[in-house]
Amino acid sequence: MEGSTPSTAAPPLVIAPSLLSSDFANLESEIRRVEAAGADWHHVDVMDGHFVPNLTIGPPVVAALARVATLPLDVHLMISEPVRYAEAFARAGAHVLTFHLEATGDAGAQDAVRAFRDLGVPQVGVSINPDTPAQRLEPLLDAVDLVLVMSVFPGFGGQAFMPEVLAKTAWLREQGFGGHVEMDGGVDADTLPRCVEAGANALVSGSALFGAPDLAAEVARFRALGEAARRP
Repeated sequence: MEGSTPSTAAPPLVIAPSLLSSDFANLESEIRRVEAAGADWHHVDVMDGHFVPNLTIGPPVVAALARVATLPLDVHLMISEPVRYAEAFARAGAHVLTFHLEATGDAGAQDAVRAFRDLGVPQVGVSINPDTPAQRLEPLLDAVDLVLVMSVFPGFGGQAFMPEVLAKTAWLREQGFGGHVEMDGGVDADTLPRCVEAGANALVSGSALFGAPDLAAEVARFRALGEAARRP
């Protein structure tokens, strides 16, 4: 899909466990555990120590994940130069590749989308931090497949959900955005229904899922809560 089109039909619910909260010493087994649990995507957080105050993984690890994963890799670039490194992540196997508007600036965002498209990335996303107005995304809504609304400031897992960002997801749907609206940060069984009610359909969760005693049961619980929140 090259950009979203306004639609009255809600996009499908997507549960995307964040591998940032997985056991990095056993990533292959964690990938298989997520897939056996019935999740939809693997969320992969890429941090460069510049755009956010943390370092995580790079293209070689994403390529290794792609060799064992059968679900799409939802790669979230929390890096200062997303266009510079986009080819490496596209080649590594990113199915969704998301950059931050704060990293490119408004002037460079369209160029970033075009660069990602030219690389053949199946789905292109743009993300905003909690203090960035959603209205800055308006010029991009016809060009991207996904908007990722951060409900914490990026950099570290386990942070508390910021409910004030829910107005952004509602605004995106009010504009007729028919692509994925993704929420990332503090998503758990308590906050997930509120995210879905506000218009989010793709839910990223790290510690709440990987810290659950039974990952499959928690994924099923998330899905049931999400589907219930979508009902008129």
